[in-house]
Amino acid sequence: MFIGRERELKSLQELYDKDGFGMSVIYGRRRIGKSTLITEFIKDKKAVFYTATKVGARRNLELFSKQVVSVLDQALGDVTFASHNAVFDFISRKMSQEKLIIVIDELPYWAEKDEALLSILQKYIDTEWKDKQLMIILCGSALSFMENKVLSEKSPLFGRRNSQIKLEAFNYKESALFVPDYSAEDKAICYGITGGVAKYLSMIDGGKSLDDNIKRLFFHTDGYLYDETRNLLIQEFSDIAVVNNIIEQIASGENTVNIIAAKVGEKEPTVLYSLEKLISVGLVEKKKCITEEKNKKKTQYVIKDYMFKFWYEFIPKAHSVIELGQGDIYYEKAVKPKLYSFMGSVFEDMCRYYTLEQGVQNRFGSFLTQAGVWWGTETVENSKGEKISQSADIDVVAISEIDKTAVIGECKFKNEKIDKGVYDTLLRRADLISRKYKVVKYLFFSLSGYTSWFDTLENEDAMLLSLDDLYE
Repeated sequence: MFIGRERELKSLQELYDKDGFGMSVIYGRRRIGKSTLITEFIKDKKAVFYTATKVGARRNLELFSKQVVSVLDQALGDVTFASHNAVFDFISRKMSQEKLIIVIDELPYWAEKDEALLSILQKYIDTEWKDKQLMIILCGSALSFMENKVLSEKSPLFGRRNSQIKLEAFNYKESALFVPDYSAEDKAICYGITGGVAKYLSMIDGGKSLDDNIKRLFFHTDGYLYDETRNLLIQEFSDIAVVNNIIEQIASGENTVNIIAAKVGEKEPTVLYSLEKLISVGLVEKKKCITEEKNKKKTQYVIKDYMFKFWYEFIPKAHSVIELGQGDIYYEKAVKPKLYSFMGSVFEDMCRYYTLEQGVQNRFGSFLTQAGVWWGTETVENSKGEKISQSADIDVVAISEIDKTAVIGECKFKNEKIDKGVYDTLLRRADLISRKYKVVKYLFFSLSGYTSWFDTLENEDAMLLSLDDLYE
């Protein structure tokens, strides 16, 4: 069953319905669902779908030729073409009034070893195909290649595309469609352990409990996600030892370049280079304080892919036990009790998404255009009446640059109710937000509800939300 991607399918269909030539570029990190999206789109259309591999330029041309012939003229049998021009000329001769789709998936595997490919494609687009009923889809997982060699101004194909789609992970609501019979809590955790990555979500068996799925995927030696992080890093990096050490440090809470460099014993430029590559492949992101985005000192590197975060938090310590075949026991004793703690940052991300989604629809009386997190310091009085400075953060800060308002929130994915202390802290920290934003709503997101103190609360600007509210 195909799930989600309505906007992307609509975009591709609109290009297909357009008379004449059209080209779309689709890119995104591995396992995100690019090939599945394309397969769904072309399922009722005339299409040549070729997936390039790391076999060199000549072999890719040969395999592409076979695929072209099998679709456009099966009577030719096992014919191949000796050059790009030959196969592209053949495509030109076989075109008709019925629109043809040519898909080259994993384009970088071919184009990196074939410097002429993109230039020759450009020549045919500009001359032979510009008025033909043809749609080309170029797809790739190597983000830097797709952005620098296909989409940039330096690319031979620059200006030829009609659309581009950077496919991202599913959000928490879309992820829930893979497990419709799960409770809201299990849906959220399912999103947390997969990061919304399509391939990982498709591995969840909705007919089994979430615990059983986690054990099978992560805590068995033959589980699909047991060795997935290493597999992905090998595909993207030549020296995975350094990268692995960097990710381990970020997963443990270190989030600045200088500290990470000191911990892994590498120079800062080396660490920065690896961080930029990790960002480009969608595994790490640079988080900024929402009201001070130009302040470089308020920048943190965090793991963007929650499956990686889950893996690095629990699997390295469990390798020996899992190899002994006792992963199920390890999960029950050492992992399951910590799931709520792991879900803390995931839940905050979900709440920020929800706040922005609702804010764009003006639900909070303000047209919110951006959501993020705030952190810094605050001055408070201790038990002795002395003023002290302490670190502070606000989980959800959504702002409107249009009317200079803000909505702030606190998130608790815990087996305990939110109490008066959480309420007082959030209202106090509202003063820490830049003076140019007027706080108009205070949002509280709780897995386990609220204490009876809130029964008598009279504050129209405070909203008490549950996990179920996020899935409505």
